[in-house]
Amino acid sequence: MSEFKTLGLSPKLVDRLIQLKLTDPTPIQSKAIPHVLQGRDVLGLAQTGTGKTAAFGLPILQALMAIGVRPEPKTARALVLAPTRELAKQITEALRDFTQGTHLKVATVTGGVSMGPQSERLARGVDLLVATPGRLIDLIDRRAVRLDGTTWLVLDEADQMLDLGFIHSLRKIASLLPDERQTLLFSATMPKALNEIANSYLTSPIRVEANPPGKAAERIDQSVHFVDQPAKPKLLAELLDQHRDELALVFSRTKHGAEKLMKGLVAAGFAAGSIHGNKSQGQRDRALTAFRNGELRVLVATDVAARGIDIPAVRHVYNFDIPNVPDSYVHRIGRTARAGKSGAAVAFCSPEEFGDLKSIEKLTGEPIRVAGGTAPADGFNPVKKARRGGKPGNATPRPQGKPGVAAQPAGAKRRRFRGGKPRSRMAA
Repeated sequence: MSEFKTLGLSPKLVDRLIQLKLTDPTPIQSKAIPHVLQGRDVLGLAQTGTGKTAAFGLPILQALMAIGVRPEPKTARALVLAPTRELAKQITEALRDFTQGTHLKVATVTGGVSMGPQSERLARGVDLLVATPGRLIDLIDRRAVRLDGTTWLVLDEADQMLDLGFIHSLRKIASLLPDERQTLLFSATMPKALNEIANSYLTSPIRVEANPPGKAAERIDQSVHFVDQPAKPKLLAELLDQHRDELALVFSRTKHGAEKLMKGLVAAGFAAGSIHGNKSQGQRDRALTAFRNGELRVLVATDVAARGIDIPAVRHVYNFDIPNVPDSYVHRIGRTARAGKSGAAVAFCSPEEFGDLKSIEKLTGEPIRVAGGTAPADGFNPVKKARRGGKPGNATPRPQGKPGVAAQPAGAKRRRFRGGKPRSRMAA
């Protein structure tokens, strides 16, 4: 007997889950599904890879099945917003698996592809729409879809939406939905800024939590190697060589760095590919498909992939560059140890990145096991020391200002800009 039946799901959905060999709900599913079925707004926090899509998707699909009539043209009864194309596609595939054999229509709209076919699909109306905010607004502006009949709204990975600067898009989209709706917000981490979304979009929500915010999955063996930046490629090749038949995901901080690293791995004889913001959607899709099928054993990516890859066969995650946003570390390593499996996450920490590593350990609440090298003595960071002046002779003295411009007072905070504007993480 499936334990999902005890949560209040319909026999038809439970039978479909049994066909998919899903009988035991995960903690987040057990805690969230009953409240969603009751019509409550929910703030759900759970580790990546623990089944959040089913936690919000199954009860919404059950409610949609009960309606019994087709949606009106150019409408969507339920809307799921995701921050990346890869995640939107992953959610859509899961929901279509659940709805197989039913009359429900699930559609997805994302950037990187033509809007024509998407507009044609929406013209007939859909039961559930999965979308990235930017492309959805484009289609709304073209009057290809309207949201006045959308009574379910889901924000998946809402913390990353804030991180990528989607807040204004979210406000515009939410203003087009009816006031009387059910809103669900799910995330793996809980930064302070997430409270803004919760307070703005949820009404008397119930908070369900399957893990402390920022906590990594227990089945992930985490370790760190302290290594100088120039020595990282050689160390990565040595570690990858120990498990050439297993899938490994490697994270780089920049698009250029990801592409350069991938080419170096290919030259060293590894079946490697890459995905990042400079790749077209078709190139990204083909690389992910080849990685999923095992044709590629190593995939090098920027954070564009940190929340859009659900491949249970990924056994190893390498943080070639330590992320400077601690939450990103949790999402990166969450690409392994999925669907009840175990995995390993290895970080390469240069002296310049030691402060970022300590921030990650503060977030997760536990030290990362040292697998190689030696941590900088007393947390000494030569680059940051030099930027702050350091000891005499350690760095070239900082100029005291341009002619005619008053020197900045000692200790004053400086805002760093690149290219005249704050750099956006959308570049990934």
